[in-house]
Amino acid sequence: MTSVAFSVDPLFFQAPGGTGTYVRHLVPALARQDPGLDLKLFHARFPEAIPERWLREFWVEELPGTIRALYPRWNLTGRPSLTPALSSLDLVHAPSSLAVPPSGSRQKLVVTVHDLAFLVVPHVFPTVWRNVFRVGLRATVRRADAIIAVSRNTAEDLLSRTKVDPAKVHVIPEAAAAAEPAVEAEDVVGRLKVPRPYLLFVGTLEPRKNLVRLIRAYRRAAASSLPHALVLAGPLGWRHQTLLREIALFGPGDVVLTGALEPPELDALYRSAAAFVYPALYEGFGLPVLEAMARGVPTICSNTSSLPEVAGDAALGVNPASVREIASAIETLLLDPVLMRRLADRGRARAERFSWEETARLTLQVYEKALGR
Repeated sequence: MTSVAFSVDPLFFQAPGGTGTYVRHLVPALARQDPGLDLKLFHARFPEAIPERWLREFWVEELPGTIRALYPRWNLTGRPSLTPALSSLDLVHAPSSLAVPPSGSRQKLVVTVHDLAFLVVPHVFPTVWRNVFRVGLRATVRRADAIIAVSRNTAEDLLSRTKVDPAKVHVIPEAAAAAEPAVEAEDVVGRLKVPRPYLLFVGTLEPRKNLVRLIRAYRRAAASSLPHALVLAGPLGWRHQTLLREIALFGPGDVVLTGALEPPELDALYRSAAAFVYPALYEGFGLPVLEAMARGVPTICSNTSSLPEVAGDAALGVNPASVREIASAIETLLLDPVLMRRLADRGRARAERFSWEETARLTLQVYEKALGR
């Protein structure tokens, strides 16, 4: 029987993002794939944080320290050690290179790397976080026995920008979440005061998502008498003040911020959207694109980083640096019902190629390889 200590810290972050989604879906899928897996979860101390309900089904340990106390020491020195109950297991899995927990002398360490955005587009990160990510990545390359990259693009970034041993790197893609318990989309849309029809963006509202250009592109399209609103669904991230100033400027159309949403609410927003737009500057995978396509929402996304790898020919690709190109794609899509239906069908078919069960199966193979079995 394989025993694994799995960090679930991202679930408690103010903006869990794609890493939180990864933990939320991978952990239960691992348990389903291998019922004999001895899976113990752990997290730092997060004052006043409320654990997600599904965690009750697992053994969970809270460490005696906050991320401010633990993360710098873990990454720089590999100390303090995990508790005896965790350090006695076969393997430690860190779901992000942000923080690399120490492994015991007989333990193996697996780290998932989601992206190298802090190296590729460093200007969109605050200096302190850029430094935290850099130190975490160095610890990953130095100490990990196996590294999971969530896309070929992320793996190529790792190989070209670090001195990582290529034999340690394994590409395992993520997947769209299963459908949430049904809620009435009309109720959710009405409660959030979202006008119909609408374009949808989902994600943390931070500079890397390129939302200032998206708003400018949307307003250019809205000036052509398109009746759609633009809905930005997600929590505010760092440096969001520039975005709020852009929204406050006078212009055509209607921009709606929903704030953070529960999964059933987000599912309802996806299902009711006329189209999905995701012009991120850089993505390690781009889960929201797959989530939209799985629900048959015609999608526009950037033609850079990992997004062409994920979307294939099931989305309209745009240059994220071009407001004009993003605006043109919005107009082209919304004025062409045939194209919308074609992309909806392709999107569903594309999303079916990805599953959390397959992600879990491949992850278990990495565990076995790291353990030399």
